[in-house]
Amino acid sequence: MLPVANRRRNYSLQLRKLVVLLQHIQDEYNMVTSLKTAALFDCDGVIVNTEPQYTAFWTTIGHEFLPSRANFAKEIKGNTLINVFNCYFSGNEALQAEIKARIKHFEAHMRFPYVEGVVAFIRTLQQQGIPTACVTSSNEEKMASLYAALPDFQSLFTHIFTAEDTRRSKPAPDCYIAAANYFGLAPQTCVVFEDSLSGLQAGRDSGAKVVGLSTENAPERIAPLCDVVIPDFNQFTYSSFSALLG
Repeated sequence: MLPVANRRRNYSLQLRKLVVLLQHIQDEYNMVTSLKTAALFDCDGVIVNTEPQYTAFWTTIGHEFLPSRANFAKEIKGNTLINVFNCYFSGNEALQAEIKARIKHFEAHMRFPYVEGVVAFIRTLQQQGIPTACVTSSNEEKMASLYAALPDFQSLFTHIFTAEDTRRSKPAPDCYIAAANYFGLAPQTCVVFEDSLSGLQAGRDSGAKVVGLSTENAPERIAPLCDVVIPDFNQFTYSSFSALLG
């Protein structure tokens, strides 16, 4: 048996280690519970990598009906279908009906691959108690096709906002302001994840921190509208997220 003095030194050392461990646990707990924020995700190009399919679809529409607009598919990224019709096909109800029918068929048969790392990242946010929202310009009919293709999609989010939930389309910041308000937060305390120029502008103008995904545009093109640019979520961690909020 160790002498009493040695046992006391061992107990004292173990106690100091325990105090340090408890302090570390308390610090982590305080960081999580004090982080009053929400993560607001666009859908296409951020959660699901569908933008190449949409680019091909709208490029065809542009070539057929607006041949003078060489970059039509790029121009409308992030816009609601209603806004596209109002801006480019206003008053032409027959053509609007034709495009609606074509996009309905297209979206019913498109693929919805997840952007790399996004599911694991969102699950980590949920484990840390961070509310998450999908804030998309897509309408409910398109989202129904996505839900059917990805049965776990809805479980990733506290709430899903669609085109029907706001009157003004991106680049207006309304959708992100509404999402922040839904959680009882100021937009300045939230983080927006976007890929399109109009979506990035909406996030920036809402006052939120903005993470730009270079899934569709080159990093240098979107950088002026972002706090951080990432190619996907493989290297973007919870620590990366919390660091944005200071």
